[in-house]
Amino acid sequence: MPIVNNIAKARMQRGGLAVGLGLRQFRTADAGIVAAACGFDWLFIDCEHNAMDLSTACDIATAALGQGVTPIVRVPGKEPHHSTRVLDNGALGVVVPHVDTVEEAQAIASQSRYPPIGHRSIARANPLTGFESLPIDQACREINEQTLVVVMLESPEAIENADAIAQVNGIDALLIGTNDLCAEMGIPGQFGHERVAEAYRVTIEACRRHGKFPGMAGVSEQALQQRYVDMGAQLLLADQDLRLMMHAGKRCTEFLRTLNEE
Repeated sequence: MPIVNNIAKARMQRGGLAVGLGLRQFRTADAGIVAAACGFDWLFIDCEHNAMDLSTACDIATAALGQGVTPIVRVPGKEPHHSTRVLDNGALGVVVPHVDTVEEAQAIASQSRYPPIGHRSIARANPLTGFESLPIDQACREINEQTLVVVMLESPEAIENADAIAQVNGIDALLIGTNDLCAEMGIPGQFGHERVAEAYRVTIEACRRHGKFPGMAGVSEQALQQRYVDMGAQLLLADQDLRLMMHAGKRCTEFLRTLNEE
């Protein structure tokens, strides 16, 4: 049985955009079906900023493998057990937050990749292979190829180190966490500020030099999304379930209230 294909990674390898949906409130295994029906390429299963437990995240990820989207988990920290446990249980990639240095990126690549690239421990039973027993060398090679390892740059220090981070073998993408970056810069919420645009320029150029995918997160205004995509961002966290629900819910109630104004 072949390894499950990483749809998001394949799109970016062809030069396209990988459009992701963030999950903060969604807790059911049909999240992938809903995301695919809406045209998303990948799920950003957020285990940093919500109360979702590991089992739920892995259930959503495993179900998504056959639902037409790529399940990627944002883990809560840089410690190895966060990444390896979700990768062994259905995730086709991880997003690691708050990566500031090349040393941190090297450690993340090492813990997320099987030898010879890294030192990830081998778990024979894996949802990515349909729990079939493949030759170990084949399984390690193909899972390495399909796994998407993403580091988030969320501070001025991280942007300064973008070129060095982009050179790390085993890292696929550098995703700018725009919200935290703005806060760290002392310009909270100013996602279109020229300092932010410069951070995108620096990061995107570093990715182009070293064959990595540049990413955008935390930007929901369409004009700014277009600005950073035009600059070269490919891995896009387009929006998240709670914001979409709040926006649609308010639009619905506001309309209905107009039908019976008191």
